[in-house]
Parts: sequence; structure tokens; C-alpha cells
Amino acid sequence: MGGRDDGGGGGNSAYGRKRFKRSRAHFADRITADGRDGWPVEAGRYRLVVSRACPWASRALVSRRLLGLEDALSLAVADPVQDDRSWRFTLDPDGRDPVLGIRYLSEAYDRREADHPGGVSVPAVVDVPSGRLVTNDYQRITLDLATEWTALHREGAPDLYPRARRDEIDALMEDVFQDVNNGVYRAGFATGQEEYEAAYAALFRRLELLERRLEGQRYLVGDTITEADIRLFTTLVRFDAVYHGHFKCNRWKLAENRVLWAYVRDLYQTPGFGDTVDFDHIKRHYYQVHTGINPSGIVPLGPGLSGWTTPHHREELGGRPFGDGTPPRPAPAAEEVPARGRP
Repeated sequence: MGGRDDGGGGGNSAYGRKRFKRSRAHFADRITADGRDGWPVEAGRYRLVVSRACPWASRALVSRRLLGLEDALSLAVADPVQDDRSWRFTLDPDGRDPVLGIRYLSEAYDRREADHPGGVSVPAVVDVPSGRLVTNDYQRITLDLATEWTALHREGAPDLYPRARRDEIDALMEDVFQDVNNGVYRAGFATGQEEYEAAYAALFRRLELLERRLEGQRYLVGDTITEADIRLFTTLVRFDAVYHGHFKCNRWKLAENRVLWAYVRDLYQTPGFGDTVDFDHIKRHYYQVHTGINPSGIVPLGPGLSGWTTPHHREELGGRPFGDGTPPRPAPAAEEVPARGRP
């Protein structure tokens, strides 16, 4: 996933047994309109590698859909159950990505730098002609999709990172990152009671602050969807399915919180959000890969998914999801989430 999730090394068995630390992305090159890092924005040149299980990669899935970059930036979806060699392309025929021709994402990393530090994470952007990794900077990729790839955006694409609100968005995203996006992992991978309780307390304190913020406004910043909403959504959509039980974040279920449950359902029902979510991938990854936490590998059958499509009534708060733009087109058939992974 984004950064390093394995508590500092040791493969899947280390989850929950070594102190959790998420490292910064080692490969932080940027793909920009002017190509200043040597990687210019170019339709068809790059391939986005994701896992639908990963909240960090899911940000890029949502952004790519909202901005209409499907034709410009191709997509590779890894198996949600990776092994100690890295994310693998066993969902594709012959177990190889059909564009990159590789079995493991680590091959693209190794072509960029042998013996690289920091593990193999998604999201990752790979240069198709050379087969080399360009970036695994999970914090920057979506911001650049919103601001550097504008020449390739669809007509009617929303402004996900409006210049006039960036300071507010950045500050909010940092709080959400520390206490919520990263906080659930710090609780779930804690190796001691005090460490766990500190992460748990910070998580629910932040969620309660967000609840108060969202009680009177439809979106986190302004009256349209922004990058801040995307980053919160990808954690909240996984909350009851995995974080509540698997990561012991169990003060309450999201479905028991009136405001946050309505907020996340509103986003889920917005084109570009729920149509990228695969609950089957999410649950199988967390419960089968994190063997240090769940050694049996048993994947729970619940919770039920029917509630995701129930009325949320958030439209009564006003707001314009896409600002002056329009909803994205339906997901391409090849990228549709299988029926088992959606309500």
C-alpha cells in the first residue's frame, strides 16, 4: 500500500508484531506538464498500478474517474492478496500484466533501481516504453493528476484542488492523514496497549471533529468535492468492513454515526466513488494478508452492504458535487467492479 505498511520489514507475518512506521515514498519523481523531472504528461505513456484493496491507491482510482483520465492513463489492477514478493498480476491471463508484461510490480521497481529501499507499494505509476517505475509518491500522485494533467481532463471535470482553497485543504488533509488515514493503521498494527490506546483516542477525536464540521456542510471544504473528500472517503468506506474489527477501531461503527454515515453514503453514491470500490478485494486483502493479526486467514462474511445505497438526504445541505462541471461517464466495462464486490 502507500508507503511501507509492514512494520519495518519481515513480510506479511510481521504485521502487528513490529512497531508500525509508514515511510515516505522513495520514488518521488513527478509527472508534470513541463516535464521538469524528465516525465512529461503524455497520453498513453504511463500505466497506473493499483490494488482496489488499498485506500491510498483508491484515491488515484477516484481521481482518475472524476477527471476522465481513463483513456490517457491506463490501469493495472493487482491481486488483493499479495505475497512477500510484492503485488502480483494474477488477475490477468497467464499472471502477467498485459501492457507491462510483468508478473510482479517489483519488476518495474527493480528496473528503476536495484536494491531499492522502502518496499513495493501501490499506487505506482510506470513508464510503459521502458517498463520502469516513475513514482510511488502516494501523497503527490493525485494532486498532480488534478493540477498537472489538466490538458487531458475530460470536458466538465471538477476542480479537485482549487487554488483559492489549497491552504485550507492542505491543513485539513494533514490532520486527516495523521489521525484517520494513518491512525487506523497505527491502532491496528500497535504492539503495545499504550501505543494502541493513543492511536485509538486520536482517531475518534478527529472523527468527532469531522462529524461536527460535516453536520452543517455537505463537503469538507467549500460546496464541492475536493481532494480532501477523496482522502477521507477511502478510509471511511473501509471502516466497518475492516477497521472496526480487524484493527480494533471499535468505539462505534460508522453506520452508528448519523453524520459520517450519511456523508460517506453520499460520496459512495456519487459517480466516480462507489463504482471504484470492491469490498471483496478489501476484505480479502486485510484478513488474508495481515497474518500477524489474523493468523487463521478467515475472511468474515459481514457486514451487509445493502445500506450503502439507502437515501442519505445530504443534498438538503446544498452543495454542487462537481462544481461547474458534470458527472463522469460510467466506468469502462473492463474496469467495472465485479458484482461480488459491490452492494
